[in-house]
Amino acid sequence: MTTIFVTAPKLAAAGVDLLAQSGARVLYLSRSGDAREVERIMASEPIDAVISRTVPLSARAIASCPALKVISKHGVGVGNIDVDAATRRGIPVYITPGANAQSVAELTLGLMFAAARRIGWMDAELHAGRWSRAQDGVQLCGKTMGLVGFGQIGQRVATVCLALGMRVAAFDPAFKDGPGPVDGVALLPTLAELLPLADVLSLHVPLNQHTRKLLGAAEFGRMPRGAILVNTARGEVVDEPALLAALQSGQLYAAALDTMAVEPLPADSPLTKIPNIVLTPHVGGSTPAALATVASAAARNVLGWLQGRPVERSACVNPQVLS
Repeated sequence: MTTIFVTAPKLAAAGVDLLAQSGARVLYLSRSGDAREVERIMASEPIDAVISRTVPLSARAIASCPALKVISKHGVGVGNIDVDAATRRGIPVYITPGANAQSVAELTLGLMFAAARRIGWMDAELHAGRWSRAQDGVQLCGKTMGLVGFGQIGQRVATVCLALGMRVAAFDPAFKDGPGPVDGVALLPTLAELLPLADVLSLHVPLNQHTRKLLGAAEFGRMPRGAILVNTARGEVVDEPALLAALQSGQLYAAALDTMAVEPLPADSPLTKIPNIVLTPHVGGSTPAALATVASAAARNVLGWLQGRPVERSACVNPQVLS
């Protein structure tokens, strides 16, 4: 019998149903985020495939499981998976590109509006019994949205921003040699050229050696004074002390973050002390609709490999193992 390990206490029913139809034995974590439990299960069970959520899947865990044949990320960010360790074993690591793009794009837009109009602050004021009418919000029509990363999420955000009357510019090395996928979006060859234009800067990049702390003091300094940062990508893409300094100095008007460098966010984090930061707990792709789509895609990734019908090569982050 095939054994599939989900590194979380549950999986959306759409994915569970696909695994059940295959006759697989499915294991789950008993506690969210317990990396030690992941390593214990990997070392003690004949696991054929892992569906990886957010908890680390370490080199030690991968090496300890001789039966392991395939890994699929439940999402697209593989920063929690030791891909090099999997590659050394010839184990493909798949992702689920685009599966949660609509939900992440919608949260991106919601965060942009909340930051521009101080919605969270005014809501808290009214709940506290104070009639505090902020009248210093940013009207977005006529402003420029700068997108760092122009995949399926960025493209959806761009379409809505254009409809709002915003200008849209994007930087993504994947499109440097050809036309862009969305009419009306200016594609720029470097991040340095994008930053001075971006009244709003929205991040849509994976976390890797090139994007870690991609934005720091120098980058914030190149943006228009009073700009807004939105991050629904990965917290580590931003130098958080530099972000705090830019917010306190007024270089940035506001920031809206769905992801932070340390998660869960500590209660005493400086990010919680700044009134012009909007925070959500890494839920961009966590609507029921998105979770169902991602769970199904992750299940198809591992089942396809195990059944000799692998999914598209483009969904594999280490395609060299497929040769």
